This record gives sequence, C-alpha cells and structure tokens, in this order.
Amino acid sequence: MNITLAVDQSVVEQARKAAQATGKSLNQAVRDYLEQLAGTDQNALRVEAFVESARNSPGRLGGWKFDRELLHERS
Repeated sequence: MNITLAVDQSVVEQARKAAQATGKSLNQAVRDYLEQLAGTDQNALRVEAFVESARNSPGRLGGWKFDRELLHERS
C-alpha cells in the first residue's frame, strides 16, 4: 500500500541521512517504524489480556511465599 505524508523538507533530508547511516533507504526506515508501531500495539493488547486473565485467575497463593532455604533443601 502506498501512503502520502506531508513532512518538512529538512526533516526528510535528515531522516534520509539517518536511514543511510543504518544501511537503509528512507522508505525502508519508515516501513520498519510503522511495522514496529503496529506490532507494539498488538503486544500491548496481548500483555493487557494476560494481566487481566491473571488477575481473574483463582490460582492465588493465599499469602504463602516461597522460602529459598526450603527450595534448595536436599532430601
């Protein structure tokens, strides 16, 4: 898909130089950024769903805490 953006010429020139410094074209740098931005949103939704699931889970420890000494005790 092609998109059109309105960006100041100086910003485009600086962004192009920054992209070239990483061995990418400006187009590739923008594409990578948009993919990262979209992926981050998906990851945030997954994390939020997991946290909500954990909060609603009956699998609580009821105040019990792990004891390091007991954990490493050998029989």
